[in-house]
Amino acid sequence: MSASTYRERIRLPIEHELERSAALEGLGNLSAAFQHLKRAHVLGQQDTHWHVTVHQAMLSFAARHGDTKEAVGQVLRIVGAASKTPLGLYPSGNTGGANISPLKTLPIPSDLQILIDAARLESSSERIQ
Repeated sequence: MSASTYRERIRLPIEHELERSAALEGLGNLSAAFQHLKRAHVLGQQDTHWHVTVHQAMLSFAARHGDTKEAVGQVLRIVGAASKTPLGLYPSGNTGGANISPLKTLPIPSDLQILIDAARLESSSERIQ
């Protein structure tokens, strides 16, 4: 049996945030919907696949709602996520929206930190076994 990776371990929490975003967007609560995209970003920014995937979701959200500034910001962030994340270069806790510098480190909310730590620990403990 192969060891789980961080990408696999963090998948469900990220998908949960993406689903909550879609549900709230469907109800017309765009601000709350984007907050869940930001939470998904914090969870996924350590992994290139998830980092790019969440920025793509943010770009789609911006395009659906005619937010040109956010859309342009997300295009730039997708390039950054694809090229910098594999090198371990990402600002921890950054929420990923165009309203904040892509280089700014922010505190990670405690509920998300618990999920991140669990995914890291479980991934590394399986490698040790």
